Amino acid sequence: MLLRVPMYLLPTGRRPLSPASRAGLGAAIMLLAIVSAVEIADGPSANYVGLLAAAPFLTAAFASWRVVLTVGVSAIVLGVVFAGMGKMLSVAAAINLTGIVLATAIAAGVAVIRQRQAEQIVELSKLAAVAQQAVLRPLGPQVGSLAVAGHYISSTASAEIGGDLYEALDTPYGVRMIIGDVRGKGLDAVRLASIVLGSYRHVAYERADLRAVVTDLDRAVARSVGDEDFVTAALVEERGGTLTIVNCGHPAPLLLRRGQVIPLDPPAPAPPLGFMPAVRPRLERLEPGDRLLLFTDGLGEARRDGEFFPTADRAWRLLGHGTVADGLASLETALVEWVHGRLDDDIALVLMEYAGPRPVTTAAVPSWEVGGAES
Repeated sequence: MLLRVPMYLLPTGRRPLSPASRAGLGAAIMLLAIVSAVEIADGPSANYVGLLAAAPFLTAAFASWRVVLTVGVSAIVLGVVFAGMGKMLSVAAAINLTGIVLATAIAAGVAVIRQRQAEQIVELSKLAAVAQQAVLRPLGPQVGSLAVAGHYISSTASAEIGGDLYEALDTPYGVRMIIGDVRGKGLDAVRLASIVLGSYRHVAYERADLRAVVTDLDRAVARSVGDEDFVTAALVEERGGTLTIVNCGHPAPLLLRRGQVIPLDPPAPAPPLGFMPAVRPRLERLEPGDRLLLFTDGLGEARRDGEFFPTADRAWRLLGHGTVADGLASLETALVEWVHGRLDDDIALVLMEYAGPRPVTTAAVPSWEVGGAES
């Protein structure tokens, strides 16, 4: 069993002050200095000593209880010094000193509560990150014959959890990828995303036809959601240089080829998962060097001053060079600059590059794989 001992209980353990604690301590010291200067300038009247009680409260908003006690003791010492300058302890001075002592005690208690809440928020953020990583496993850098990279951009800086999903698998039927977006946010969205991904990671290896995969995923969603919940999704299969795409109410992937950006719209629209979509596949013959961008609608809805981010116009310049991971990094940088750091929705991105057909030998392909591919 591993025991976690706080550093302040260790004989030599000293944690450095955080930037917020240093800022709070600096503000408190400045306040003490100002009150002291005014008190000295006006003489030993003790009229301003009570203002010293504000220093520990100011520190409690930023720093730990130890720093609050340090500031509080300093305020009490200054109060005693100024009271002593009057040659006798007046009733007003006694009241002021008592107020400083009480303020220090209350401020220290407030700092303890605030620090515990901050630690709980940090732990919850860590748990959210772990949950997100459990749902969205890292992609790439190579899946089958494709170079693949995936990235999740959260609209909330303090949380990395949402309902966008993606996966890429090297199956007997080729490399298969999915990208999807669960209606809603929070833990319910993550739960449904995990259900979709769990089902996909199973049926992608079992079904020879992407339409059968969609049917299985639709059943999984229908069993797990209410009447108004759904999941948009696009499924992609690369097999021998042929790209097959089925779309369930999701933004169309973008094909990047020789400086052009081609939206791969479906032959006919289909509703999202959960509404029994009847999909029609779209087929494309890939060329070496082709790249495909899969994304959720948060990218298409990102805007500033009412103007949407020009994804298609900038896609080749941002995504057509370097590695696929470099491309996604460039896209995120441009997107964050466009919206001035304020996104309204989470965004999932997957970028893949086709390098050409991989060599296949008879010994490398089990007979049951070949039979499954032909069925």
